[in-house]
Amino acid sequence: MVKGPLKRSGFTLTEMMLVVAILGLVALSGPTLMTQIIRFYQLHNAKIEIQRDARVGLDIINRFLRQALSYTVTVDQITGQPPHSRISFTTVDGRDMIFYQQGLTLFQVADSTTAISNNLRYIAFTYPRSDDPSIISVAMTMEKATFQGSYKALELSIEKVRIMN
Repeated sequence: MVKGPLKRSGFTLTEMMLVVAILGLVALSGPTLMTQIIRFYQLHNAKIEIQRDARVGLDIINRFLRQALSYTVTVDQITGQPPHSRISFTTVDGRDMIFYQQGLTLFQVADSTTAISNNLRYIAFTYPRSDDPSIISVAMTMEKATFQGSYKALELSIEKVRIMN
């Protein structure tokens, strides 16, 4: 009886070196991949949050400013804040309203003071036409910190609001 070569189970040195090399490449690219995933996630969440804050802020300002008495509208600023960053007026039902920027926060003052957004970079209230004081434009820039000191900004330039009274 002729005996053939012995069958041995296991891996060759070449196969083991290939596996170690592949695992090394995966280990080296893992942190970079995780960093990119985290950056994408934070940018996406920042975009959603500032879009929501901008939409809500402009909606609230628009709703109340439409009810303003045009002769009561005053645009100014709080000391140390950007120019044209505060608007105050009286509505047709007699309520005094103020919207203003303080730091990165947009506030509404009606019966009490309410923070509308904490992601405000800049807001400006202006009269786009000197011959029509019943139109006010609202320019708003929202910004949120994202990843490693970066910021995501969304500028919603001009929304014109017609004062109805």
